[in-house]
Amino acid sequence: MLEIACFEITSAEIASESMADRIEFCHDLEKGGTTPDFYEFLHLKRHSPTPVYVMIRPKGGPFYYSDEEFLEMKNSIIVFKAGGADGFVFGILTSDNEIDVARNKELIELAGETPCTFHRAFDRTENLNHSIQTLIKLGFRTVLTSGGKKTAMEGKEILKDLIEKYTHKIEILIGGGVRAENIQELKKFTGGTSFHSSAILKYDTFVTEEAIKKLKQLSS
Repeated sequence: MLEIACFEITSAEIASESMADRIEFCHDLEKGGTTPDFYEFLHLKRHSPTPVYVMIRPKGGPFYYSDEEFLEMKNSIIVFKAGGADGFVFGILTSDNEIDVARNKELIELAGETPCTFHRAFDRTENLNHSIQTLIKLGFRTVLTSGGKKTAMEGKEILKDLIEKYTHKIEILIGGGVRAENIQELKKFTGGTSFHSSAILKYDTFVTEEAIKKLKQLSS
């Protein structure tokens, strides 16, 4: 399974017409992804045969949110769900970088049957084994992770351990610098089958169909 992170509509349109299995649609690459524009999402859904998961993140920076920001996240889930989102991507931590059980539970309940991915806020937590068990109990379908390290290659030992222990309970989506140059090694070493990439080549701004095709072929 290859998910492509798209930070603007042009990349999302390219990904939807390529070999991507899923699109993570968000905004603002520099901030690591924030909630996208609703009307761009509607345009994408009208023209895309590919499932679109929507990032729910009101700001960049720490994954701890004010009451106003949390209300914005709840409202975003309600609106994007009505617009036909195929899934949601979010992650709320406490001020000491642990999973905020109560707030994540509220968002999952609002999402209902729409599957939810906990994003790389997971990698900020101290005990990944404890954190992933919490996510499973909460009902997250997927966790996006680089194994607690800056890149998936740096975290491949931990990714392998997480996959061996938990892949039968939650989809472990390997992300963090995943490119055509390393995806085969990551797959072979970790045993992973789900990968997440921006598919943006060096010095490019947008996703390229060539990069997606290469990633898909090498991960199959």
